[in-house]
Amino acid sequence: MKKQSLIKGSLVLACAGILAKFLGLFFRWPLIMLIGDEGLGYYQMTYPLYMLFVAIAAGIPIAVSKLVSEKNALGKYEESFQVIKEALKVMVLLGIGTSIFLAVGGKFLLPFLKWDDKAYYSILGICLAPTLIGIITPIRGFFQGFQNMTPTAISQILEQIGRVIFGVGLAYILIDKGIEYSAGGASFGAVAGAFVAALYLIPKYRKIKNSFKLGKIKGSHKIFMEIINIALPISIGAAVGSVMGVIDSVLVPQKLLQAGFTGQEATVLYAQLTGKATVFTNIPMTLATALAASIIPIISELYILKDKVQVKQKIDTTMKLCMIVSIPCFLGLFFMAEPIMNLLFPGKADGFMILKYLSISVPFLVGTQITTSILQGMGYYYRPVFHLFIGCILKVLLTMNLIPIRSLNIYGAVIATIISYSVVLILNLLYMAKRFKYAPNIKDVIIKPIFASILMIGTVLYLYTQALKYSGSNSISCLIAVFVGIIIYMISLFVLKIFSVEEIKGRLRN
Repeated sequence: MKKQSLIKGSLVLACAGILAKFLGLFFRWPLIMLIGDEGLGYYQMTYPLYMLFVAIAAGIPIAVSKLVSEKNALGKYEESFQVIKEALKVMVLLGIGTSIFLAVGGKFLLPFLKWDDKAYYSILGICLAPTLIGIITPIRGFFQGFQNMTPTAISQILEQIGRVIFGVGLAYILIDKGIEYSAGGASFGAVAGAFVAALYLIPKYRKIKNSFKLGKIKGSHKIFMEIINIALPISIGAAVGSVMGVIDSVLVPQKLLQAGFTGQEATVLYAQLTGKATVFTNIPMTLATALAASIIPIISELYILKDKVQVKQKIDTTMKLCMIVSIPCFLGLFFMAEPIMNLLFPGKADGFMILKYLSISVPFLVGTQITTSILQGMGYYYRPVFHLFIGCILKVLLTMNLIPIRSLNIYGAVIATIISYSVVLILNLLYMAKRFKYAPNIKDVIIKPIFASILMIGTVLYLYTQALKYSGSNSISCLIAVFVGIIIYMISLFVLKIFSVEEIKGRLRN
């Protein structure tokens, strides 16, 4: 199987991830038109439960990716297949157990989490997803371990297509029964999407397995323990963030009630934060996820081969990519929040101010994910988890104390997110400096991308204003301004020599 370089692998996953995110926006647009912010609130309340399972399971594919990469570097291909076999055992059992828990215990969760009873149908809709996620995530990790990101990328697109078609279709079919049933149908989209991805990945994996002609793969307790030792701290770290999502689904509406809002108003504000604003800030996180998936097996292989020069080079490239995406995304979302929200949710752009201020968190969110992955790729599993735990405690405390202030309300959650992730990023960078004397090149990683981003956003704002004056159309003006802004930014990257043509060619090869 042909390996892909860091940039090439990241580009494959990033393009797939961005396409998947846009498909996700096409999922939310008709969904919001059908069920409104209130129905979206029911959908969003249960979504963190699904993401909690995905987070708990997140350590397994990363462990698979890391171990497969290391085994391949040493020529131990049979052990690579033992890794995926043991990982599938763990994930399928965990997935089935979670599905049963959600199906049987859904009604008991509602009063415990203080959710509206109408959210029950969304729990039922999503309950089968963990079982299917338990199958597809280890297989994705296996391909990533071979440093081939294409199967993962294709499966992500197929998963999102299935989610959009079935989720929106069921939401439309069930709307006459009530928005709670429609929200439940939308939740089932996650199940359908995972099933479609599995239909693609399983035959692909079998084909690769048969090409090695290894015969029957035996189980290995030693490899099982290796997987658990790597996956456990990673899963804990990922779960900490997702537990925050679950806590927010309880805490934010409750604290909004405490601030004097009605139950319906609290649900709507929560939906605007998690169902609208967060959707946009998650788009740059797509690149972070792609970089993280690419960097872990590459760094693991180089680290085990003791190639310190290449390790530092890969970290430099990753940090640079991280900032040249997150900084312009922050400025673009901050200054163009209302036009962008109106572009995708015509007539339902409420919550654009939430997006405006939440965009400040983007560089910190992306930086946290990248530095966490770098540390874990080099074998420092528990330290970034500890930093995330500190950040989450800080976020809870800030959320509890800021949201009840009437003048801040939902913006208290935004402030909490910005502060908590900035603290985690600083702690990660300090630990990287301490452990392996790494410090980012401030000029290339921060100053140059900021300057290029300022040129870009200045162009975007001017073009948007002029185009709106002549066309009177927000959509046309927004698309023209953003398109030209991207071109200006790409030119600026080369003019400022953030990346040279020769450097990109070299990185694509290695």
